[in-house]
Amino acid sequence: MGGSTLEGRTAVVTGAGAGLGRAEALALAAHGANVVVNDMGPAADGVVAEIKAAGGDAVAVTGDVGEWSTGDRLVEAAVDAFGSLDVVVNNAGVLRDTMLFNLTERDWDDVIRVHLKGHASVSRAAAVHWRNASKAAGGPVYGRIVNTTSEAFLFGAAGQPNYSAAKAGITALTLSTAQGLSRYGVRTNAICPRARTDMTAHVFSADPSGGELDILAPERVGTFAAYLASPAAEEINGQVFVVYGDMVALLAPPTVERKFTAASGTFSVDELDEELTPYFSGREPHRTYAAYSVAELDTTGIQNIASRR
Repeated sequence: MGGSTLEGRTAVVTGAGAGLGRAEALALAAHGANVVVNDMGPAADGVVAEIKAAGGDAVAVTGDVGEWSTGDRLVEAAVDAFGSLDVVVNNAGVLRDTMLFNLTERDWDDVIRVHLKGHASVSRAAAVHWRNASKAAGGPVYGRIVNTTSEAFLFGAAGQPNYSAAKAGITALTLSTAQGLSRYGVRTNAICPRARTDMTAHVFSADPSGGELDILAPERVGTFAAYLASPAAEEINGQVFVVYGDMVALLAPPTVERKFTAASGTFSVDELDEELTPYFSGREPHRTYAAYSVAELDTTGIQNIASRR
């Protein structure tokens, strides 16, 4: 066991003024980390006050992670305030939900900038820091990146073409970062969270469990983020997890469902018609993975749904 304590470590959490980011910042602090709390406004100061009241230490850095320079500012704040940077939790995001035919350039740019560029700006700044630290140390250093993606990158979402695209990009960024930084001691993973926050209040129904902690409480996701940030997760790299309630699900890499091969080595349109059309016969074009309910996905499974289609 690698140990779950974060004593002496410093973490940056973006979008940490409320919701999921706040829960992650508090969880990291509860496990001993000093925290740089980032958000756009004064809510960051409130989370810093919560952390300090619980006996931890934190500083607030306001700023838009969609601005490239904000990543540098967050890394500098961690080093200046606490002497190190060990963990980055990229969480900041916005929603501009709309159908594709109503999508404006601003709707697209805002979501891609904050989600995808925001992840990239902080990750890049941290990568520069850790690469330099590794060179100075003559070997690997301690580094953790926890990114926030979504099941929308797998299933799409009819009213979220911008959000789905951003989350697909974050997943690819996670895998690339995991490969590029592992030699320096950095471990990079992604979480697809389901949590009840102000951003998702319109999505989830009331908690039917009646338990002390809401089944979709963001604190549940915060606990997993703290685990991925810890020494215990040393051998976990380049992975994507779905996290909610009492469940953590590890997603497998994409698999080939069916291979079609041209008889003569080169397909014609007619041969493609003969091979592919029967295979897809009976599938409903509008019935994509995204059209299945959460309950169907949980009980039936993605692979079984694929075979049914």
